[in-house]
Amino acid sequence: MITLYSGPLSLFARKVEIGLREKALPFERVMVPFSQTTGYDPRHPEVLALNPKGQVPVMTDDGLVLYDSTVIVEYLDEAYPRIPLYPVTPAERARCRLDELFADEILLQALRPLMHRTGPRAADPARRAAEDADALIAEEVLAGHHAGLDERLAGREFFGPMLSAADIALFMGLLFGRRLGGPSFQPYRDLSGWFARLLERPAFALAAAEVAEADRRLSVPVAMR
Repeated sequence: MITLYSGPLSLFARKVEIGLREKALPFERVMVPFSQTTGYDPRHPEVLALNPKGQVPVMTDDGLVLYDSTVIVEYLDEAYPRIPLYPVTPAERARCRLDELFADEILLQALRPLMHRTGPRAADPARRAAEDADALIAEEVLAGHHAGLDERLAGREFFGPMLSAADIALFMGLLFGRRLGGPSFQPYRDLSGWFARLLERPAFALAAAEVAEADRRLSVPVAMR
């Protein structure tokens, strides 16, 4: 039995959840407590015991312990090859992994300066001003990423030849950009159409709905654009 330690507002844990559900794999989910003021502290004891980084996601499968969302999704695709999440050819798989890396590292880097918006405002006015200024710069970077992703799609249904780990990772990055009040990607027809199509899939819709519900319970409201 697969067990996944997840977090209500963990982008990477939700990425794994979508992968599991798209592959129709049953799993038990352990939702780790989180708050906007203390994060995941005190750390969940089982997560600390299983992952030296002390972070979610952590997955166990018949005694095997894995952490890092990319490692987990790649393992799932190799161990349970039905309904693949990586393309067939080496070149297509490499492009998929690069797109996944772009979402997990480059797109995330532009999202980080917006993350303060969902937590309590800093008491120090100078710090608030600095955070707001950094967020405006990050929004310009995000808008550039949106334009580039729209160009990459160029009328295609997915970023590769089929729904893949790249689509899951990029969807989560764009979803978090929306919830953090980042720039809208609606002006980009191909990108917004791709996002809307994924939202019609039950695994993606459930992740988006649960993140929205967690925000209602845990976060400072942020207007989506």
